[in-house]
This record gives sequence, structure tokens and C-alpha cells, in this order.
Amino acid sequence: SGDAEESGLKLFTSYDETDIVSEATYAQTISEKKRVIYPRKSRIMTTRNPVTGGTPITEEQAVELRKVVFGCSVSAPKGEWLRTGLVFREPDQELGYGLKAPRNGTRGLLSVIQAHIVKHLLFEKRGKDQHPRPDMMLKPTRTRQLEVLWVAIADIVWKIGEKSKCYVVLPQEKVHLPQSHKFLQDGITERLNIFEFTDFEDLQIFIKRYIYLQITSGPGSLLILYSAVFTRGIPRVKADLDIEKGQLVTSVEEGSHCIVTLMLTGRATPYLHNGVVYVGDEDHYNIQNIHLLKIDMGFLVWDEGAEAKVEESRQPGSRLKTPSLPVWVTSCAGHYGVLFNTNRELLRNYHAERRFDLHYYSCGGSHNLLSIDTRYEESLAGGKESSGREDHTSATPLEKLIHTKWQDAHVHWTGQAPVA
Repeated sequence: SGDAEESGLKLFTSYDETDIVSEATYAQTISEKKRVIYPRKSRIMTTRNPVTGGTPITEEQAVELRKVVFGCSVSAPKGEWLRTGLVFREPDQELGYGLKAPRNGTRGLLSVIQAHIVKHLLFEKRGKDQHPRPDMMLKPTRTRQLEVLWVAIADIVWKIGEKSKCYVVLPQEKVHLPQSHKFLQDGITERLNIFEFTDFEDLQIFIKRYIYLQITSGPGSLLILYSAVFTRGIPRVKADLDIEKGQLVTSVEEGSHCIVTLMLTGRATPYLHNGVVYVGDEDHYNIQNIHLLKIDMGFLVWDEGAEAKVEESRQPGSRLKTPSLPVWVTSCAGHYGVLFNTNRELLRNYHAERRFDLHYYSCGGSHNLLSIDTRYEESLAGGKESSGREDHTSATPLEKLIHTKWQDAHVHWTGQAPVA
């Protein structure tokens, strides 16, 4: 734990089992002459077991992996992927549920993980320990932070594997691949071992055991992306990209939509519609058939000039806009974040969706509480005047993003305008 504090993470982990050591003071009561224990604080003791087992990565696998992720196997990958882990904010505090990270290409991936963290904190049952107040559930302890993190990672990988088989990759000390004209070493890829899972409980136990590899300032984000690619299968990821020599990590500052769709839906596709779209003419056309299944969390997108310039297939369809739970990954003017409401029934109850609050959070530390009023749409339909949205051109980017889901809603916030 001392090493973690010195690195500035101030985060402890438990993966095999959590040991809580209570430091207590003892007071002698005069009347009953009994010892009473007064707990002062707790520390989570940490043991970092070395990674053992698995199947060493081959040169062919390493070359293909680096090509589909970074576009090339003989040049260095983007350094941000080698040094961005999954780091929480201070526990037991406001925004204690939130991950924090610099603005770089890992933001899209981290935002999907953040959405899963919110999902598990708010909507997954925890038995008698479940706190009924959402504001308290969003202030997790250190132990709870780590719990929802390894559960979130396991859920993502398991869903990509269609809940039947998945792979997790972790580095070991031994270097399996020498540097060659086909492959440039990066310090991680050549040391990977591949682990296969066909049981969800085994997967959870494994990720919990080695969660310490994800929360340092090392390659936590890259290990999760690599695991997602191996689980989906490199040939299938290439087909999903639908571009010859396509790659997941592009020049997009906070990450491509393909990384988000892979982590969110199990397919690394640039297309966001649901159903079937025919692209081309009568003789030469391509059928894009995706996002037909209902998903737990959605995806909302707004970019400058989106209304006029972005193809229909690149706009989220109804499946992504209306998920099972009121949690959305957002891409707003190139910035990723998460929108969520604490009421599970929001999207199932017409009356609940008339007026409600939305939390907006980004891994850069932006947080806003927005009040959404959709009754303006009803007033327009009834020919009545309303104090709803008046000027779309003066709306903030985040407000315009919300309008892609609730078209004529009035969006209100207090204090500083929401930052994307």
C-alpha cells in the first residue's frame, strides 16, 4: 500500500481476498469496568501475486494484434495506452464513483467502464448491505470501488464473448517474443499470456485476483482493450471495422467510436444505427445489419455540423438511444462522458420521463446535474405556448446532445454551464 501512495494513486486493492485490519483504542468504563473497542480506521492489506499460467502469445498473434489495434506492428504504439490505468477519485466523497484520467485516446474505453461502474453501483442488488439512497451509493468505499471495477471489467469481456467464452490477457515477467523485422517490442505485448474462460464466476475471480494490474499508472486500459480484441477475435474485429486495413486506435483525440461500440455492444463497428441499411446502388451495395438487440446502456452522439454532415448510419439508432437502464456513454463534440439517472424505471414510465434529472460525468472531472423537462413537446403537440427551449442555436453542446434523445426538451442547470 505504501508503493501505491507514493505513486500518487492513493488507492489500495484486494484481489485474492480482502483483509481488513482495524486499529482500535481501548477505553475502560468506570461503571462497568469493561473494555470497549472504538474503531478508528481501516486499512486494506495488499498482496500482489505474480501472474502465472496461461498461454504465451505467439509472434503471429502479436503482429496481428498490434496491426488491428494500432495499425502497425513495427512502430511504437501510442504511449498513452502504456501508461493509463483505471484510477478512482477519493472514496467516501462526492464523485467517489468516478474514474479519473488525462485527456487522451483512452477516454472512450474508460467512459464505457465508467458507465458499467455507475450501473453496478446504482442498479445491481447487494443484499442487506444495499444503501437505499442513490447519493450514498455514489460515494463508495475503497473496497466497494474495487469491487465494482472488477465486476465491470468481467461484464464487458463476458458480453463481448457472447456469454459463452472469453479471453483475458495479462503480462508476465518473461519476454516471449524477440524484436524482429516483423515486430517491435513495446514492453507489454511481447510479455502477454492469454487466459481462456468459459465460466463467468471463474472469470470474475481471476480479474479480481489481478485487479492491481489495472489500477496502476501502467497499461491497464491497453490490457482491457487487448482482452476485448482477443475475445471478439481479430478476424471479426477486422470485419467489424469495415475498412481495409482499419484499426481501432486512430487519430481521434479521445478515441474512435469503434472502441466504444466494441466495449458497449460487442462489435467494433463505426455504424450506430439499428436494423438494416443498404449502402450503394442496385448493382453494388453493402448491407449493414447491426445493433438489433436491446442493450443495458446506451450511446448518444453529437458533433459540430452533425445534423447536416454525418451519415444516417453514423447516428445512434433507437436501440442505443433507449437502453434498458438510464445510463448512456456520450460523445459530445469529440469529448466522452457518461449521462445517467438514478431511477431504474425512468425509460419504462412515461410520467417519470416528463421531468427528471440527469447527472453528467467525464473522466476529466467535469460533473453537472441537469434538469430535463420534456413537457415542451406535449405543449407543442397541443398547440399551447410553453416556456421550453426557445433558441437551439444558443444551446450548449451538451444540451444539443441531450436533444438527440429528447428533441424539444428544456434543459436547465445551476451554476457554470455544462462542460463536454
